[in-house]
Amino acid sequence: MKNIFLAISLMFSSAILAQDYKAEFSRYFPKDTLKQREVLEAWEKAKPNDAELYTSYYNYYFFKSKEEIVSLTTEVPEGEALILTDSLGKTAGYMGSQLFYDENLLQKAMEKIDKGIELFPDRLDMRFGKIYGLQQAKKWQQFTDEIVKAIQYSKINKNQWTWTNNEKWEGTEVDFLASIQDYQYALYNTEDDALLPNMRTIAEEVLKVYPNSVENLSNIAITYLLTEEYDKAIDFLKKAEKINPKDCIVLNNIAESYKRKGDKENAIKYYEKVIKNGNEQDIEHAKYNIEELKEK
Repeated sequence: MKNIFLAISLMFSSAILAQDYKAEFSRYFPKDTLKQREVLEAWEKAKPNDAELYTSYYNYYFFKSKEEIVSLTTEVPEGEALILTDSLGKTAGYMGSQLFYDENLLQKAMEKIDKGIELFPDRLDMRFGKIYGLQQAKKWQQFTDEIVKAIQYSKINKNQWTWTNNEKWEGTEVDFLASIQDYQYALYNTEDDALLPNMRTIAEEVLKVYPNSVENLSNIAITYLLTEEYDKAIDFLKKAEKINPKDCIVLNNIAESYKRKGDKENAIKYYEKVIKNGNEQDIEHAKYNIEELKEK
């Protein structure tokens, strides 16, 4: 009986100890990197296959890889900046900070989270955490590749994901696709046309698994609309219209495609559909465009 009690006690102590590693790491994160490292090394020796060890290692290396540099420039920098003026009050330059990432440390972060994903492929927080890091570092091709992998795996596990501490993720397919949509917005918001194929790749992958995704049919269309390939844009938008004939974003984009193509008749036809199905703002926008087209 005594031996059984001892075994139970040891198991209980081990569980507490494992939890303590995570708590201890959190206590020192993100400022005290020396203490973080000590905790991580002890944690790895005691429990090398603990999922939270890999997310903690990832956070350690990722935050350590960040380098903030303050610089003077004549061009408006990203983020907040101090405007410098000359004696006449005219803008002479800007003082702002820029983030850079140490490539070696960033690579170590990615290697740790990759190992975590390999061991725990259902951990969506690991996948999204890696995608976030690649977005921050502007590693757009790797960013795209990881999103594609997550989409492909969502088919395998049917969106039965886990999250921190291997707890069940309470999100749905809709929530998963909403996150993928946000990542596509991130690419779009760079305003870099060279990244439009990345948007298209992600949308095409979504459609392989979720063929009725109106948003991703529309996303592909937008990539063609922006490169003035109007007929291709219209083809994808018409597919989206068949799935949801009352989607005003789709209807408006079809109208806009026809407008840019110079097809006044079809542009007006689709703006009229917007008026039938849209809210007050949609209707006002459509009426303005119809009037503009009729004046030409």
